[in-house]
Amino acid sequence: MGTTLDLSGRTALVTGSTQGIGLAIAVDLARAGARVAVNGRTAGRVDAAVAQVREQSGGDVVPAPGDVTTADGTAALTADLPDVDVLVNNLGIFDAQPALEITDDDWRRYFEVNVLTATRLVRAYLPGMRERGWGRVLNVASDSAVVIPAEMIHYGMSKTALLAVSRGFAKEAAGTGVTVNSVIAGPTHTAGVEDFVYQLVDRSLPWDEAQREFMRLHRPQSLIQRLIEPEEIAHLVTYLASPLASATTGGAVRVDGGYVDSILP
Repeated sequence: MGTTLDLSGRTALVTGSTQGIGLAIAVDLARAGARVAVNGRTAGRVDAAVAQVREQSGGDVVPAPGDVTTADGTAALTADLPDVDVLVNNLGIFDAQPALEITDDDWRRYFEVNVLTATRLVRAYLPGMRERGWGRVLNVASDSAVVIPAEMIHYGMSKTALLAVSRGFAKEAAGTGVTVNSVIAGPTHTAGVEDFVYQLVDRSLPWDEAQREFMRLHRPQSLIQRLIEPEEIAHLVTYLASPLASATTGGAVRVDGGYVDSILP
């Protein structure tokens, strides 16, 4: 088998892949030979992302628009894309909010978008993977699942729940050739994170200074002392999606820049 990350002949769906980490994952999977379905809510943004992934990867990329945060949206997407070999649940929301100001609706929204969306898609695609005897489910979690941030405990809660969901579905897939893992991503440089950083530091600071200030004040545990680039997350996802990771399942695999101060998650 060697060390080649070869996903030729496999179809991968990456939710929330029109930008940021999801877009980087789509590019990396396509470079590894997978046929990649790019997902987002609007057809226009999906088409633009498909063109970008094709340009960067030279791979086989198809649009898969749809709002997977709803049951109807998921049903429509799975009808158009009935068989998936690699499911990457990347879609998620986050925002800073004082703990005592998080409303019931906020708690429900974070659970529904960050946890239930992934769970619904696993239910849709895992049976087919088991029947075919091969598959990969990867749920993109966060260091916030383990180190709950004081400024967004509702987000941390949702990512902790996603770790439990991943472990449980790994048991459901036991012995079938299907693996289920979560990926604990650390503080990552995306457009959304830039907005988040400027919620917590002086907006007048240039980006490089703002990033350093954010890491110093709010993420001092990071051992790399910088934000992670989306491509660094994508490389781990592609490895876990490949045949080389056949003995890794039920895990919470960290690509967090050493942020979580623990030997195990």
